[in-house]
Amino acid sequence: MKLLNALLIFLLSFSPLSLSNENYIFGWSQIDDQKLKTPRGGSTKGPSVDLDLSPGLAWEKLQEKGINKFEKDRRAILAMLGEYRVYFDFMETMGFTEGYSPSRPYQSWATEFVTLVEDNRDFISLQHILVIFTKKADGSLSKPMVVKHWRQDWKYQNRNLNEYNGFNRWIKKRYPSFEVKGAWSQSVYQVDDSPRYQSFGVWDHQENLSSWRSKDTWRPLPRREFSIRDDYDVLIGTNLKTITPNGWVHEQNNKKVVLDENSEVIQVLAKEIGLARYERIKGHDWSAGKDYWLETSDFWVKVRDYWSNLLKESKTLELAQEKEGLSLFAKLFAMADAFKKGDAGQLEKINSSIDSYRIN
Repeated sequence: MKLLNALLIFLLSFSPLSLSNENYIFGWSQIDDQKLKTPRGGSTKGPSVDLDLSPGLAWEKLQEKGINKFEKDRRAILAMLGEYRVYFDFMETMGFTEGYSPSRPYQSWATEFVTLVEDNRDFISLQHILVIFTKKADGSLSKPMVVKHWRQDWKYQNRNLNEYNGFNRWIKKRYPSFEVKGAWSQSVYQVDDSPRYQSFGVWDHQENLSSWRSKDTWRPLPRREFSIRDDYDVLIGTNLKTITPNGWVHEQNNKKVVLDENSEVIQVLAKEIGLARYERIKGHDWSAGKDYWLETSDFWVKVRDYWSNLLKESKTLELAQEKEGLSLFAKLFAMADAFKKGDAGQLEKINSSIDSYRIN
């Protein structure tokens, strides 16, 4: 329970020391509304970091002449590996309902590293791990907070996607080969390795610019939204990943959509833009996160394998948000912690634990 409380505090309240919100007016400068000038995102503060502004080796390899398109795609994906400071910014840009008033913008900040899980030529898996230090009231730093964060899997010319359908339900869709030719699917998984969203798109390489753009993608509400809102059911939007000399940037263009009970669109409430900027840093102490990943990897391998089999076998997968007041991620995190402390028997509980949250 302490682990769960710490994770929720981080997810709901972490914000950077260096952000100044007093004059935040981008996009709504014509409205005199203080809430638009003071983004939500919490009050917890973190230490300053040392940016590594030099072009990285991955960037240099991406610029190499004479490599074929497939290899250039692979190098762009692998360029997302590294150690980063991340800024998250989201803002509603327009509304479509009578009396619409834009919600407060959202800002947050984190430090995380992205490590390689698997590279099998046409399949690449990347795991994000948060390692957060916060400043206490006396100015000293807290112990590191380590959170196994989201995972992204990339597969070349993938015809079988499990697409989000609203209401914590995913439905398998098979695409014709001509539609995914030359494309890579990106599958995003939540902190407990359950599915979040899948989509596909083509990498576009122009001189020193490499970007991947998804097709329209359905996905569940993120915690920054479902923790405060229940007036819409799904985000539908596009994702743009762009590699930079010292990191990468994830841009989003989303619609906030209300569904009926059959997952048909009833209404679009608003549109928002999002920006997650991954900037490489140096000198940060990642040891707690790397130790955690090393000590729990065998546990999370089995979790990933079980989810993978479920998604392959299921035409429809629907999951409960909670069981007896406990979310699946909290349950699996506690099991991983027990495994880390030497309880190998947790491996035998993985399948039944996940199954207990399945609705079908």
